[in-house]
Amino acid sequence: MKMISYGRQSITEEDISAVTNVLKSDYLTQGPKVSEFENAICAQTGAKYCVAVANGTAALHIAVAVLNIDKGFEGITTSITFVASANCMRYNGLVPRFADINDKTYNIDPSSISERINDKTRLLIPVHFAGQPADMVTISELAQQKGLYVIEDAAHAIGSQYADGSYVGNCKYSDMTTFSFHPVKTITTGEGGAITTNSKELYGKLLLLRNHGITKDENILTSNPGPWYYEMHELGFNYRMAEMQAALGISQLSRLSEFKKRRREIVSFYNAAFAAIQWLATPWEAQDISSCFHLYVVKINFEEIKRSRKQVMEYLFSKNVGTQVHYIPVTSFPYYQKFKVDACPQADRYYEQCLSIPLFPAMTDAEMMHVVEAINSLAL
Repeated sequence: MKMISYGRQSITEEDISAVTNVLKSDYLTQGPKVSEFENAICAQTGAKYCVAVANGTAALHIAVAVLNIDKGFEGITTSITFVASANCMRYNGLVPRFADINDKTYNIDPSSISERINDKTRLLIPVHFAGQPADMVTISELAQQKGLYVIEDAAHAIGSQYADGSYVGNCKYSDMTTFSFHPVKTITTGEGGAITTNSKELYGKLLLLRNHGITKDENILTSNPGPWYYEMHELGFNYRMAEMQAALGISQLSRLSEFKKRRREIVSFYNAAFAAIQWLATPWEAQDISSCFHLYVVKINFEEIKRSRKQVMEYLFSKNVGTQVHYIPVTSFPYYQKFKVDACPQADRYYEQCLSIPLFPAMTDAEMMHVVEAINSLAL
């Protein structure tokens, strides 16, 4: 059995053909494919507008930037996330605060958010951890009561559905939603990201910041001497997505339902296989939502099996089973220790036991069984 990674892309001949067709075309960047990809994301999510960018971190960066929140104010996110969910605040001069997680979903806990809100709070960034949507109804109501912006970090959650059946990214509960298309994510563009919104004003600002703050829009230009002319209106960034990436994204997006179906099949198989194991807890999913599982995270009682997490990971690696930890609490990093760090006991307890095991659509039944057998043998 070859090494089974915790996650990987699924690339078909159709995906390859989509990219090579662009390489044979007249445009490698700033062509028609990016707009086509953006329209496809809008069709998938139900959002009015989409801006594709270079990566998920860029998406978060400019999503915060277009809100024009004065430096020194605060935003709240979860500690159990990748650092980009907090870094995007620092890029824009904001001070991040960290809320605790729900011990079942591992998502940010709205009651903990409420405890962190003060007169400096301006922004909430809930993260749909592992693909399961956060409690956006409660978070949205809280934001409306307090006059706060909301950006959904849906790097894990394209294809996931809220309790009402609508798709993550439609922005019914938020000002914007961001996505990541890294190779381990549900769909990939190599590197890439996107922002969806229902606000025409925010959409225009996002387009501007994606491209150096430069525009040729006649409705914005202060003068227009000829077809060569453009103006820089903001200090923007080169966060454009290439045509090859967009072409791959279009092809991948057409397979999203297939990816989701297979991911959920693997999750169901694991859940059944691990159900009787006392020292391992499987992921919990609310009955009224539908997660497009990006990760399969188990919690292991390492003391009970008399192995440390390091020993477990090394043992599974020797069995050709790749694992990962999602995530080291952001609050534990030296950089963020410089700020006020609130206690997050549920997050700390989760981190002590969490381990992500292989989950990706191209997994074979034999590979699934091999992973289960390897994990079952941990306590032997």
